[in-house]
Amino acid sequence: MMQLFRRKQKVESPVAPVDNDVVSVSASSLIALRHGAASLTLKPTRIRAQQSGGYLSPFKGRGMEFEESRPYSPGDDVRSLDWRVMARSGKPHTKVFRDERERMVLLWVDLRRPMFFATQGAYKSVRAAHAAAFLGWSAIQHGDRIGALIFSDDEHLELRPKRGKQALLHLFKRMADARAWHVDLSLPVSPPPAAALQQSLLRLRRVAQPGSLVFLLSDFGEMDEQARAHLTQLSRHCDLVLVSVYDPLEAELPPPGRYRVSDGERVVTVDTTFDAVCQEYRQRYQWRQAELQQFCRRHGIYLLPMSTAEDPLTVLQRGLGGRL
Repeated sequence: MMQLFRRKQKVESPVAPVDNDVVSVSASSLIALRHGAASLTLKPTRIRAQQSGGYLSPFKGRGMEFEESRPYSPGDDVRSLDWRVMARSGKPHTKVFRDERERMVLLWVDLRRPMFFATQGAYKSVRAAHAAAFLGWSAIQHGDRIGALIFSDDEHLELRPKRGKQALLHLFKRMADARAWHVDLSLPVSPPPAAALQQSLLRLRRVAQPGSLVFLLSDFGEMDEQARAHLTQLSRHCDLVLVSVYDPLEAELPPPGRYRVSDGERVVTVDTTFDAVCQEYRQRYQWRQAELQQFCRRHGIYLLPMSTAEDPLTVLQRGLGGRL
């Protein structure tokens, strides 16, 4: 049934996106999000859980590189004691580390057909692109390298991590120019959406270096065992944040009544007056979310839900830290 809503073009948004982006994005609209990103931080100490169902894997932050050992001083962290030097010298020594100068931040952005759907706010794909833009601006403001994997059903764009504003502007242009924004959604798709998701996760595993901070922006609607296996492997060496984008209608059917819906070609009537149907629909969504939450908890992955009716910046501030 959800397929019937994806061609719905006119939706009212309680949060007005830049340039009134509802069904697509432009490079200029993503660039304009720069000022909002100033209030967002990706520092590990500011990450915090935001609601029931969100599981936090404390970010390691920038990589730490061993520099030297020195004699122990009162107040030093006992977890940093250098036991080998202590064994040789007979005196306590502390390991000294220095921060690596930069960190790799990767944006994994889902533009498959299931993401081109909304009944409130803007398409899931638009919300994901806006959230990616905020994260990108925040990353370069903190001196991190920014890279991206942007994929759809028949296209895969891989941008190597680079530093600086020009790299981010190039990322925005490639994301706004992606073929997915111009695809006729009424045409059949091959391969199926699940295959595109699995292939992109496999590529992500190949490019994500240990210690990377990876944001995955998707509705995760076609998660199977193979996709979970890829995420499990990634979580062992990287910090993962799953930004799960959903439309309110996917969680709850509208109030009792008869609704005419269309995919741009067909028109059908949906009857939501039967309590049993609505309850089964709601429970099915809740079961899928609980399964995703349990998976994230098991593997130390941070899950951040984001509705199409919400402002992406507010969601990121609430979940990752920043001035609200």
